[in-house]
Amino acid sequence: MLPPSRKDFVSLTLGESGSYSNSKQWRRQSCWRKWKQLSRLQRSLILFTLMLLLVCGIATSPTLTGHLRDGVVGENAYDGKQPFVVNLKNEYRSILPELPSEKKDYHRRGPPVLQNRSQTKTNISSLFGVQNKGLDLKNVDKGSEGGNKIISWRGAVIEDEQASDTDTKDTEIQEDPASLALAESRLEAVREAFRHAWKGYKNFAWGHDELKPVSKSYGEWFGLGLTLIDALDTMWILGLKEEFAEARQWVAKELSFDKNVDVNLFESTIRILGGLLSTYHLTGDSLFLEKAKDIGSRLMPAFNTASKIPFSDVNIGKGTAHPPQWTSDSTVAEVTSIQLEFRELSRLTGDPKYKLAVMEVMKQVHKLSGKQDGLVPMFINTNNGLFTHQGMYTLGARADSYYEYLLKQWIQGGQTEKELLDDYLQAVEGVKKNLLRKSTPSGLTFVGELSHGHFSPKMDHLVCFLPGTLALGAHYGLPADHMELAKQLIETCYQMYAQMETGLSPEIAHFNMHEGSPQDVDVKIADRHNLLRPETVESLFYLYRFTKDKKYQQWGWEILQNFNKYTRVPTGGYTSINNVRDLANPNPRDKMESFFLGETLKYFYLLFSEDPKLISLDKYVFNTEAHPLPIWPQAE
Repeated sequence: MLPPSRKDFVSLTLGESGSYSNSKQWRRQSCWRKWKQLSRLQRSLILFTLMLLLVCGIATSPTLTGHLRDGVVGENAYDGKQPFVVNLKNEYRSILPELPSEKKDYHRRGPPVLQNRSQTKTNISSLFGVQNKGLDLKNVDKGSEGGNKIISWRGAVIEDEQASDTDTKDTEIQEDPASLALAESRLEAVREAFRHAWKGYKNFAWGHDELKPVSKSYGEWFGLGLTLIDALDTMWILGLKEEFAEARQWVAKELSFDKNVDVNLFESTIRILGGLLSTYHLTGDSLFLEKAKDIGSRLMPAFNTASKIPFSDVNIGKGTAHPPQWTSDSTVAEVTSIQLEFRELSRLTGDPKYKLAVMEVMKQVHKLSGKQDGLVPMFINTNNGLFTHQGMYTLGARADSYYEYLLKQWIQGGQTEKELLDDYLQAVEGVKKNLLRKSTPSGLTFVGELSHGHFSPKMDHLVCFLPGTLALGAHYGLPADHMELAKQLIETCYQMYAQMETGLSPEIAHFNMHEGSPQDVDVKIADRHNLLRPETVESLFYLYRFTKDKKYQQWGWEILQNFNKYTRVPTGGYTSINNVRDLANPNPRDKMESFFLGETLKYFYLLFSEDPKLISLDKYVFNTEAHPLPIWPQAE
C-alpha cells in the first residue's frame, strides 16, 4: 500500500459571514451601509452639492472644449489657418505654394458650412512654375535699408498732415511686437508682388498700356502707358523709390497726349487723370499737375452734346468726340463716375469749366424719371439726355460706380451737397427693398439684379465695392445699419473666393435660393474667369480700417496667397485666368490689367498696414481706380 501523497499547499475555506472581501459587491454594500448611517439632512446636502456641480459642469463644458478646439488664448489670439510665426522668413515663405509632399489640409476661416472646397494635390500647369516660383527672399530682411524707411520717404505733404493730425480715434497703432512683425512681413510680401509685376512690365511692356506676361509682350488700348500711370501713386505709397524714379522719368520725357487716338472718357479719367492728380498731391511734384491739366483739357470735347451728357469716346489729338459705333448711348456709370477728378482739376487750376461740366450731368440724372427707389437704369442717351433700357437695375457693370460717387462727391465737397447725399441714401434703401436676398443653404446676404420686375440672383464681383462704400458712409455718420449690412456683404464677397477651388472669385456668381440647394454659389462656365480685380480687397481694407477686426486681414492674406499660386508668371507679372474652378489648369488669359497695380496691390498694402494715417480716410477720398484725392475744407 502506497503512503499518502505529500501535499505542498494548505487549503483554507472561509465563510462569507464576517469575512473580508475586495469585491465590487462588498464595496457597494459597505458604501450603502455608510450612506444609510447618515442623517436625512446630511444626505440632502450631499445630493444638492452633487447636482450643483453637475449643472455647472454642463454649462461650462462647451466653452472649454470650444477654446481647446480652436486654440484660443485670450481675446486677441491668432486665428489663422497656419501656425502663428514671428520669424519674417517663415511667415513670408507661407505665400509660396507648398510642394505636393508638403501640402497640408487646413481649416479655412469661416462657418463650417462655408469652407473652401478641399484642394487637390494636382499641380497646375508648369507654365506658372508653381514648384519653383519662390519669392526673392533676399529682399525680405532689408533692415534699415528696405521697407522700414518708407514712412519717412513719402513726402512733405503727407508728413505735414500727419504732424498736425490730433484725431485720437485714428492714432492707435498696434504695439505688440509679434503683430508688428507679422504686419511688416505681409507689407513686404505686397512690395515683392509689386516688384515682380513691375519686372514683367519693365522687361516686356515698358511704356505700353498692358503687359501680356505669358507671351512676354504687350497690348495697347490707348497707347498712353496706362499701367505705368496707374501705378505711380501705388509705388509712392509702397515706398518703391527706384521704380518710382524711373517711371517719373518716362512721364517727363516720353508721355505725350498729342496723339491721334480715341480714348474712353471714363477709363482715361479715372486711370490717367486720377492717377496724375493723386501723384501730384502725394509728391508735390508739379510735373504731374501739368500732365493732368493737359489730359483734362483734351477730354473736354466729350461734353459738347445737345444734352450735356458726354459722349463715351474722345480723340485727344483732334479734339473731337463721338458715341460708340453701335449706339448713341453712354452707360450711366461712365458719365457719373468722372466727377471727383474733374472737380479736383477745377479746384487746382481755378478754372470752373471742368466742375461745371460734370456737375451738370449730376443735376440732370438727379431729376430724371425712370428710377426705381433711387436705383438707376444702366444706359443714358447722349442726344436727349434720357435713360434708356428702363426697368433694368443692377449694382454691377454699367451702373456700379454711380452709387459710389454719390457718397464720395459728398465727402469730397466737405459734406455740403445735400442732393448727392439724398440720392445716395435713397439708393441704399432701394437696394435693401429690391435687390437684397439671402442664399440657401447658408443664408449669405447678396445683391441681385432686377429686370422689369423679375429678380435675378446674379451678382458681379464688381458689386463687392459696396461693403466698403457702406462702411465709409457709416464712418461719416450715416445710419449704423449701413455698417451691419457692409459686414454681411463682405462675408459674401469673401465666400465668393473661399468656395472656389482656387480660392479666387469668378467674375460673376449666381446664388442659390431654392430649398435643398447643396451650395450657395453657382458659377456658369462663361463666368469663371478672374481678372485680378480689386473690389473685395478694397472693401476688406475699409472694414479693417474702421473695425480693426483681424479676420479681414486674414481673408485678404488668403486671397493674396492664391493670386501668387495661380496667377503669378515666373518671368514677371501676373495674369488673369479663365477658370477659377480648375486647380490643374486655371487657363491663363495672358493679360495683366493696369488696375492690378493701380488698385489691387495698393489695397492689399493698405489692408495690411497698421498705420491709420497712411492715406487717412479723414483726409482723402479714393476715386473708383483707387487714386486718393484730398477732401476739401468745408469752406470751399
